Amino acid sequence: MSTHLGAAPGAIAPYVLLPGDPLRATWIAQTFLDDAVLYNDVRGMLGYTGTWRGQRVSVQGSGMGQPSLAIYVTELFREYDVEAIVRVGSCGALVESVALRDVLIASGACTNSGMNRITFEGLDYAPVADFGLLRAAADAADARDDVTAHLGLIFSTDSFYNPRPELVARMADYGVLGIEMEASALYTLAAKHGRRALAINTVGDHVVTGEQTSAEEREQGFGAMVEIALTALFA
Repeated sequence: MSTHLGAAPGAIAPYVLLPGDPLRATWIAQTFLDDAVLYNDVRGMLGYTGTWRGQRVSVQGSGMGQPSLAIYVTELFREYDVEAIVRVGSCGALVESVALRDVLIASGACTNSGMNRITFEGLDYAPVADFGLLRAAADAADARDDVTAHLGLIFSTDSFYNPRPELVARMADYGVLGIEMEASALYTLAAKHGRRALAINTVGDHVVTGEQTSAEEREQGFGAMVEIALTALFA
């Protein structure tokens, strides 16, 4: 066991899906995995291990924001020797060319978080996805006719209710497609530990148009994203 994960040694698979919402973790386990077993309920951050097409895989809730995600990702890499993590989350669209319910596969992650500034003492580290996972996810998305996918930059913010929306708009001016709260920390920690990581997000709300999905749909309605992530993990 680690500090925040109550899993016994070997209970977590080498490949992990990482939704922020622990209830989405439950839905993923029940919907996509065979013989899923709960291995963690510490602080309500649910985690399950099962199989997908005969391959052993885990799904672990990570909470909201980079500090919360960093706790679970660090322990998964350091204490449970996880090899690859794919975040399956929601994001907001920053440009009109990305629509509600589209899938955004993040090649890299910009951020306003202080986490990397502390680590790199003011240098601008540029966290990026693992290329193998990125390419496999793009291929898996291209093979589907039920979803529109975009490949590009995402912005990982520390503030859900941003006090400076004009700065977020500036990100869009420089080609950033969406906004969420986790990918930058995930990519940075994967680099630190020499592991593989990717963030795939379904657009749950639109900053430009004001459209949004329901909380229920964000919890249980983003199946294409999960299937793309699973396909990429075992490509």
